[in-house]
Amino acid sequence: MSRLLRGTFILTIATFFSKFIGMIYIVPFTYLVKLKGVALYTYAYNPYTILLSIATMGVPLAVSKFVSKYNALGDYNTGRRLLKTGLLLMTLTGFLAFIVLFTIAPFLSSRIVGGSGTQGNSQEDITFVIRMVSTALIIVPSMSLIRGYFQGFQSMGPTAVSQVIEQIIRIVFIIVGSFVVIKVFHGEITTAVGLATFAATIGAVGGLIVLLWYWKKRSPHLQKLYKENKVNSNISLAQMYKETITYAIPFVAVGIAIPLYKMVDQFTVVRALEQDGYKQSAAENVVAIVTQTAHQLVMIPVSLATAFALTLIPIITQAYVKDDYKALNKNISQTFQIVLFLTVPAAIGLSVLAYPAYGTLFSIKDMNHFGGQLLQWYSPTAILFALFTITAAILQGLNKQKFALLSMLLGVLFKMVFNEPFIHWFEGIGSLMATNGGYIVSVGLNLVVIKKYGNFSYKWVYRRTVLILLFSFIMAFIVWLVKIPLLAMFGGEYTKWSSIFTLIVGAGLGALVYFFLSYRSGLLGIIFGDRLAFLKKRKQQRG
Repeated sequence: MSRLLRGTFILTIATFFSKFIGMIYIVPFTYLVKLKGVALYTYAYNPYTILLSIATMGVPLAVSKFVSKYNALGDYNTGRRLLKTGLLLMTLTGFLAFIVLFTIAPFLSSRIVGGSGTQGNSQEDITFVIRMVSTALIIVPSMSLIRGYFQGFQSMGPTAVSQVIEQIIRIVFIIVGSFVVIKVFHGEITTAVGLATFAATIGAVGGLIVLLWYWKKRSPHLQKLYKENKVNSNISLAQMYKETITYAIPFVAVGIAIPLYKMVDQFTVVRALEQDGYKQSAAENVVAIVTQTAHQLVMIPVSLATAFALTLIPIITQAYVKDDYKALNKNISQTFQIVLFLTVPAAIGLSVLAYPAYGTLFSIKDMNHFGGQLLQWYSPTAILFALFTITAAILQGLNKQKFALLSMLLGVLFKMVFNEPFIHWFEGIGSLMATNGGYIVSVGLNLVVIKKYGNFSYKWVYRRTVLILLFSFIMAFIVWLVKIPLLAMFGGEYTKWSSIFTLIVGAGLGALVYFFLSYRSGLLGIIFGDRLAFLKKRKQQRG
């Protein structure tokens, strides 16, 4: 068990690190290619992510679950059969996905900008970058299968290292390639963005090389296990893939949700804003902010909260299997409380400090033109992102995966129906309102299902949420009061330095106020009781 927990911890840290550097790279990238280039990058990366999710079908986690099950029975050959046939299948689906995305690139580009693109990115630009990123689809599905196979042996190191190496290579290639094109050769933004999207392929090659190195290193051990095979399940390939796909569905539902929401924005925001009198370049700036720059800032507190709370999901599964509803209620309640305790103040605080936060990481000009305002409205969405991720994971623990998929589809349907009308009524903010509405639908359905099938009572979650909201709004009010004289010190306008200073002081003060109120009220001890007791015990031992 210690090996499994250690491996899970390593994989969690590696996943968080990969996601974190995958979020912060947007800052130097935006500096190099501007919002026009960020929008162009988004046009390519969103359809790629969706097709990748379809091509891989949640393969790493699904395959790890399948292999782990049969390994526990002493049947190592069944997992080996899945690997051999799966590699062929994943290569085929990846190649088909590549052909599909490469072929439909002109159609997608025509649906995104429609016109000639004289004031912004042209259809030819969008087609080019989509085709550049499509090549990664040939490699990534097979790589995902190998990762899942290693994880099935509770060997998380290969996945963790390959993820980190893949992400580092991708981001270095994005930044260095863009810098060389823009600053050294004074080339076009389209060329720089094309290289940035092709970085997905370069990174995938790096990740695959790492996995092959691990395979060669561990091959003698695997061969020994195959020879010691004790059981032959003799299940057909059809049964094998049916079982794997059943495991994969919930992972696809969670992974594909945000890209689908972004795709809806891709196909509607520019057209709707142009109809309302926006220039194409201004409309594309809104797309870039909503889908990339502001979005990446919003996802930071989401990643912190969900990475911490998802460690409780295996415990939830165990309690449900044993029909221990007392433990189940306790663990679900703790999961919700941890997520809300970390996400709510971060989201509300980011909303209050939206202008200095955007101005610090991106340009002051972009902050004044939509950036600060859109981030201010977008920040509370972090709470919904976190709740959807957690509720979908809890449904998986309760073996009610189909509801996670259903809720995701209903949420996306809401976004599709209301996105354009909301944009006409509220401009760029309307897109965020449609996103919030969609996630409220999804989270609401998930909460109902958890209550029904987990026999869960939300009483204590409601009570803790009231305190969390109260402390968060007190914190926000104090930060807002302090922000006014801080800005006045710099002449009442945001500059790069005034943004940095205001953000540091505001965020630091907000964190101190929130944690002081939480500590003095006892809320901190209630939510993190066991962990705080552990830390206190260690401190006493050292003393």
